[in-house]
Amino acid sequence: QVQLVESGGGLVQAGGSLRLSCAASGSDRSFYAMRWYRQAPGKQRELVAGITRDGDTNYADSVKGRFTISRENAKNTVYLQMDSLKSEDTAVYYCNAQLTLVNYWGQGTQVTVAS
Repeated sequence: QVQLVESGGGLVQAGGSLRLSCAASGSDRSFYAMRWYRQAPGKQRELVAGITRDGDTNYADSVKGRFTISRENAKNTVYLQMDSLKSEDTAVYYCNAQLTLVNYWGQGTQVTVAS
């Protein structure tokens, strides 16, 4: 059974940095793509960043130049380095991992940016 466990969320001042981690277990295969989504109160969940097994990345326009996604295939772990954080980045951040046609989700980690 595949499980995703996020860590690294917390409270930070505007302009600060946080690094999120997501470790996937329960699969002996490398995930095709791993992504970070976020959901702010009263808003829909949105894609923040994604990375394929080969290292191709994509970012939401709102985080380009501030966030960096990376992964360690051997560990089935994905990271999200978040710099120059803004109050509008406050949300619950969810890890997503795609294995063939199946998507798995973590439980989410809260990121709060104080202005």
